[in-house]
Amino acid sequence: MSELSTRLHLRRKELGLSQEELAQRMGYRSKSSITKLEKGINDLPQSKVEELAAALETTPAYLLGLDTPCPPPGFEPLPAMTQVPLIGSIACGTPITAEQNIERYIGVPAAWRADFALTCHGDSMSPTICDGDIVCIRCQPEVEQGEIAAVRIGGEATLKHFHRQGDAVMLLADNAAVCPPMIFTGPQLEELHIEGRAVGLCRGL
Repeated sequence: MSELSTRLHLRRKELGLSQEELAQRMGYRSKSSITKLEKGINDLPQSKVEELAAALETTPAYLLGLDTPCPPPGFEPLPAMTQVPLIGSIACGTPITAEQNIERYIGVPAAWRADFALTCHGDSMSPTICDGDIVCIRCQPEVEQGEIAAVRIGGEATLKHFHRQGDAVMLLADNAAVCPPMIFTGPQLEELHIEGRAVGLCRGL
């Protein structure tokens, strides 16, 4: 199948159109012309590409596969992206209040399945996470042992490795010289809430 045949078929399905309905939009008497186009049996004259694109509510460049430039040799194409809200800051040292207002939206890989992003301050998690890094968080109430979690302590939040041992919870930094282990037991645990797991990192050069 040609690029046009493949994209014609995919776009028609996206719009929920039958071959008969698309044929009607094109002014054809039957669906046979559409069937042949999708199978790559017939070539579409250049003069008809714009008409077909309009019928499919898209552009000729999309149908002809001209909208996706090839990356230079040695470079990987960009992954599918999505937008998540950047909702303030989180401490990577002594916990600071997490601002719950949306500053802006940022683009991140969709495969991360992140729900929001936070700007990190402090160097207790360096070199894994540095001051100024943006960490993407997937909302979930539990994390696996040792995973990096965004943890709210009362009205404040911090980013640490989460460990549970018996009735105690430890939040561990990568840079213990800057931030010693934070240990919570008994009634203190009631103030501890996991906001989510760190799933991705954005860092400027």
